[in-house]
Amino acid sequence: MPTSPTAPAEITAFNWVPPFARGLVRDLRVRWACEEIGLPYRTRLLDARAERPEGYAKEQPFEQVPCFREGDIQLFESGAILIHLGERDERLLPKDPAARSRAIAWTLAALNSVEPAIQNLASIDLFYANEEWAQLRRPGAAEFVNLRLSRVSTWLGDKDWLEDRFTIGDLLMVSVLRILRHTDLLAAFPNLVAYQARAEARPAFKAALSAQMGDFVD
Repeated sequence: MPTSPTAPAEITAFNWVPPFARGLVRDLRVRWACEEIGLPYRTRLLDARAERPEGYAKEQPFEQVPCFREGDIQLFESGAILIHLGERDERLLPKDPAARSRAIAWTLAALNSVEPAIQNLASIDLFYANEEWAQLRRPGAAEFVNLRLSRVSTWLGDKDWLEDRFTIGDLLMVSVLRILRHTDLLAAFPNLVAYQARAEARPAFKAALSAQMGDFVD
């Protein structure tokens, strides 16, 4: 049943994930956006080690997190949720149509051009490191990640953010770059290291990360 318009937004999240995934689960992206605009939210925690609740696939067809619900609005996929939140608050998306479109383009670039390469490498390292095929595949996977990072680094240059100011494009891009924390690949791009640190220093990020970590149980 939809929440009332005056109720806090609801975000689904897990109550447990392995240590290597803590601070990376995609509900963090939505929490961060909510914190940036001061949108109250609550979490509906799911047990990652158990079957999803009955009917959850009707909310999230792939039975992942996060789902977002506010009033009559119900969404899945972190990128779609962030665009929705950006549409309601210019702190996440500029009002100017050109700047708004650029920010959305970077949101999609983070999800489609950068994250698949990084996630592929992370899967090799974290789930298949002992497999012979993974050891053979890793150099090529790392090379492709470096190529993607170099393109982002070149674009960023000495700017603080990808465009004129912080937007959901930066929120998504930094969220994706954080997946590399188990490697030293980002160190080859000092401006990306500084970019990530700048974003992680934002009070909204710190609040969102603390909230996610606080929801995990051992």
